[in-house]
Amino acid sequence: MTHRISRIPSRSSVRKRRIFESRFKNKDEEITPDYVAFTNYQRFCWKLMGNYILRYGKAMPRLEKKLRQSRIRMRSEEYLACVWTSVLVAGIVSAAIGILLEFSVPTLFGISTTLAVITSISVIILPPVLIAAILMIIPSSRARARGRDIDRRIGPAMSFISAMASANVNVDAIFKELAKQDIYGEIKKEAKWITRDTELLGIDIFTAISHAAQRTPSIKFQEFLQGVITTATSGGDLKPYFLQKAEQFEKESKLEAHSQLKSLGLLAETFVIIVVAFPLFLVIIMTIMAIIPGSGGNVSMTVLMLKIVIIIFVPLSQFSFIYFAWNSARESAL
Repeated sequence: MTHRISRIPSRSSVRKRRIFESRFKNKDEEITPDYVAFTNYQRFCWKLMGNYILRYGKAMPRLEKKLRQSRIRMRSEEYLACVWTSVLVAGIVSAAIGILLEFSVPTLFGISTTLAVITSISVIILPPVLIAAILMIIPSSRARARGRDIDRRIGPAMSFISAMASANVNVDAIFKELAKQDIYGEIKKEAKWITRDTELLGIDIFTAISHAAQRTPSIKFQEFLQGVITTATSGGDLKPYFLQKAEQFEKESKLEAHSQLKSLGLLAETFVIIVVAFPLFLVIIMTIMAIIPGSGGNVSMTVLMLKIVIIIFVPLSQFSFIYFAWNSARESAL
């Protein structure tokens, strides 16, 4: 029977780890990985559900992959322990609130017992289900966000890499310098982990690049790293490859910017039609229907509809279009 050792560090192990890290900070502080310790809540989750997850839980390679891609530095078993503990706590709290509502709502508000039971059941079931769904979606959401950031910055990053390669700089030195450039966002973190693998763990540069290609959430960056490995292992020269990829991503960035401008133009036309013209015509027609006698319109109902259109529909639609335009511009900006 095999025994699995928990990752919860003791105080002595944390102290030894900090001493070990301090030896590398003087060498190059930029590439030193931060030690990640459990928070108090994560410790509680692992102590409560860890053994159950290890004994009865199934392997979840997809969740493990998403955790690596999203840079949530936890094992899938540890993350599941936090998820199920959160669901358990939410279930206990919602059950207490639901039982309280079932007995107090009919007395306080005079509603039927059936409606009170339905309300209490909804209060008991919905919070744990929502918490479980949200926590399981978080790794995928963060991975997609990191992938979008890498795709937005990959063009300038390739220009930096090609410029370094034109000066006959080695591949490991290129990624090391890339890991120090804050303007490249998540690409900097990917390069930082490649440098960590080579300098701290002693892995050769192309094996480290292969590992980075497996854990990156960006398809473009993954294809670029795989191309680096293929070119190097086949005996080719990396300098023309870097120059070619820089030119390719520059052209793709221009095409994406052109497509983004078209989308913003279509969004502006839709904004004029839906937010400006349609409410204006609707207000005019409803006002005429309320004024003209015998038109069959109820004045009080027409006034209520006018208030809904002016107070709710117009501001909500304007803020929605403004948010979509701002988000589209932010996604395309570097």
